[in-house]
Formats: sequence, C-alpha cells, structure tokens
Amino acid sequence: QVQLVESGGGLVQAGGSLGLSCAASGRTFSINAMGWFRQAPGKEREFVAALTWRGGNKFFADSAKGRFTISGDNAKNTVDLHMNNLKPEDTAVYFCAADSRTCVGYGCYESGMDYWGKGTLVTVGS
Repeated sequence: QVQLVESGGGLVQAGGSLGLSCAASGRTFSINAMGWFRQAPGKEREFVAALTWRGGNKFFADSAKGRFTISGDNAKNTVDLHMNNLKPEDTAVYFCAADSRTCVGYGCYESGMDYWGKGTLVTVGS
C-alpha cells in the first residue's frame, strides 16, 4: 500500500497564491505518477494536475492551465501544487493521488488514480 499525506491548505484571498505539498510512503516503488484532484462542496471530485516520473509529463485540467504548476521529486516521492491567481471557485478539498501507470496523454489520469490522500481544504475568499 501507499500512504499519501497532504499539507499546505488554508485560507487565501482571491487573486492570491497557495502551495500544496504531498509526501508518499509505503510501497513507493510502485508509483509512476503523482497528482492532485479536488472536490468542491456539492460537486464530484475532479482532476487538477498530474506529473509522471518517467518523461516528466505534466497534465492539467483546463481550469488549472496557466494558473497552477505541478512539480515533484521522484527520489523523495513528493509532489507539489502551486496555485496562482486563485478564485473563489477554486475552493475545495484538494486530494493528493498516486498511480502506478505512466500515461502519455490526456484522458488517462482524469478518471482517477490508484492511491489517495485524505485531502486538505483550500478556501478562497472573495
């Protein structure tokens, strides 16, 4: 099993920035990608961004493109999400996720990943 622990959530004003971090432990040798999903109140969980260890492929949801960046450290099994120009609609619980697949295109991680963290709340005030 893989355990994922997120950190860095909190309250930020619209237009501000916030960084999230996630560390994996356990059977990390099985991880080939890490990423982030979010779930806003009353909505389904949705894909935000992902990063593959092999090739360094990065994938972003349309809502994240141009505002969010994802970075990671394969050796440390960590992934960070840096969010800029935050909007009230970005308010959600953000979940770190990890996957054993190495996807090379969109339409792969969006449906979900193998392992999940418990989530960290991000609240964007207007």
